[in-house]
Amino acid sequence: MYLKTDQEIALIKKCSLLVGETLAEVAKLINPGVSTKHLDKVAEEFIRDHGAIPGFLNYNGFPASLCISINDTVVHGIPDEKTILKDGDIVSVDCGTIIDGWYGDSAFTFEVGEIAPEIKQLLKVTRESLELGIEKAVAGNRVGDIGYAIQNYVESFGYSVVRDLVGHGIGRNMHEPPEVPNYGRRGNGIKLTEGMVICIEPMINMGTYRVKMLSDGWTVKTADGKPSAHFEKQIAVRKHKAEVLISYDEIDKIIKDKS
Repeated sequence: MYLKTDQEIALIKKCSLLVGETLAEVAKLINPGVSTKHLDKVAEEFIRDHGAIPGFLNYNGFPASLCISINDTVVHGIPDEKTILKDGDIVSVDCGTIIDGWYGDSAFTFEVGEIAPEIKQLLKVTRESLELGIEKAVAGNRVGDIGYAIQNYVESFGYSVVRDLVGHGIGRNMHEPPEVPNYGRRGNGIKLTEGMVICIEPMINMGTYRVKMLSDGWTVKTADGKPSAHFEKQIAVRKHKAEVLISYDEIDKIIKDKS
């Protein structure tokens, strides 16, 4: 497992911050009537205008710069012209960037118009679980401590944790060791060490934890058709507190201004 130097983490942070800025740019456009293809086009232009490369485009053959996943799509939804956002939808936007060979990667689930109160709570709890997981991402803890914190919290609300997809290490490659499950037992798994850079990304379902993949080889949906929420932050493991490399501040500001 490759541990990053402070200088390398600073470079990764640059990528991650651009991901946050890109998600904020997309946030301005998330409204009923907008196609997911349009969001993808705007994101790609924004990333390239800032001297970076879209991290997802052509990654293992993925055909877009964003993964855009609506309602019961958990992750890896492919943007297209025919998929139009509707009032009451929730939409996970997952974005990656590459600068000087380093990867940034984070995600945010947005509300489209007015959503049902029970779905609003799913988003709130999922986002809160991410922060609880980040609190455990300190040197000396183990990967299982992160997963336990997330799982224990969301299951207390009756939600379930997707098992087939997990968080991951990141650096010169999009996916590096270790895997970071959103479930687990305290004190188990790989020991966290200063210099690890990981993505923590709870994918939380309102119903069953089971998922299914569509025939396109990418799109992952809940098995029971119920909604799923997804938030992801890229962090560096430090001694006493994780260093969060992305900021949601601008995203939150735009959402607040629109409401």
